[in-house]
Amino acid sequence: MTDARFWHTATLLSDGRVLVTGGDGANILNSADLYNPTTETWMPVANMNYVRDRHTASLLSDGKVLIVGGRESNPVTLNTAELFDPATGNWSITGNMNDTRYLHTAVTLVNGKVLVAGGYHSGVYLKTAELYDPETGLWTIVGSMNSPRFFHTASLLPDGKVLVTGGQSLLGNLNVTEIYDPTTETWNTTGSLNYARKEHTATVLDNGKILVTGGTGNGVLNISELYDPSTGIWTVTNPMSYTRNQHTASLLTNTQVLVTGGYQSGGNISDSAELYDLSTETWTVTSRMNSPRERHTETLLNNGKILVTGGFDHGVALNSAELYNP
Repeated sequence: MTDARFWHTATLLSDGRVLVTGGDGANILNSADLYNPTTETWMPVANMNYVRDRHTASLLSDGKVLIVGGRESNPVTLNTAELFDPATGNWSITGNMNDTRYLHTAVTLVNGKVLVAGGYHSGVYLKTAELYDPETGLWTIVGSMNSPRFFHTASLLPDGKVLVTGGQSLLGNLNVTEIYDPTTETWNTTGSLNYARKEHTATVLDNGKILVTGGTGNGVLNISELYDPSTGIWTVTNPMSYTRNQHTASLLTNTQVLVTGGYQSGGNISDSAELYDLSTETWTVTSRMNSPRERHTETLLNNGKILVTGGFDHGVALNSAELYNP
């Protein structure tokens, strides 16, 4: 990549390229790069209008990418949003959110709108949620979550609802999970995680269940759990081989889940990777990355490979990227 970065985003575009935006390096960045999987090369594109890290990026139905919120500096938090057009390589400003926020979540719904929920700003843990309408470029406030939180996850379920898990609030790390219903624009709590956690991952599996891995709870966790939307119940499955938080996870085309990197108990940054097999509910260690990294990104490419970008390794921001071939 052009710039070393962590706390950035990576988005698979409709044409198979990957857009990397912002993040933190020597300073908070507004730069953006495009990765071409055919040539395995990077190309810088126009800078965003705002420097930002800990923001979100969402692919819209028209192929554009919506960038939302994040930090401009410490303690300045953004409510700004902007759009990247892959056809022109340019950025344009769109409507501002109602709340400034970072470490929030953003999910593109079945109807094409984008749901942003939670986050943090100025010492306040947020439970507010709002919808972005790509047709108007405007944001609308919807029902608030039951629990304020940041460092949580949000997953689009097969039925079009959104599951939010864990995170941190004034009460500490959360085991509370809740579901957003786009037809009513309201939230309802569902079964609680067995282990409170933040800085974890949540992956929607081929069978519709959600796999949650690792994170920070009572220390750094290797514990994994499965959520069944048909029952609303969480079940503990086999633990990962390594404890880790601020790691990444992706569903592979062979239905396994690849988990990479993260921060481990004892203060080590991990280069390890492992695979979860749903049919056996077991983990298998796979080949290590070339560089230890946390706060990186992991993207499933159209060719089935995984692209890992950037991250942080013992005080050093990374500009390296690597490919995993299942």
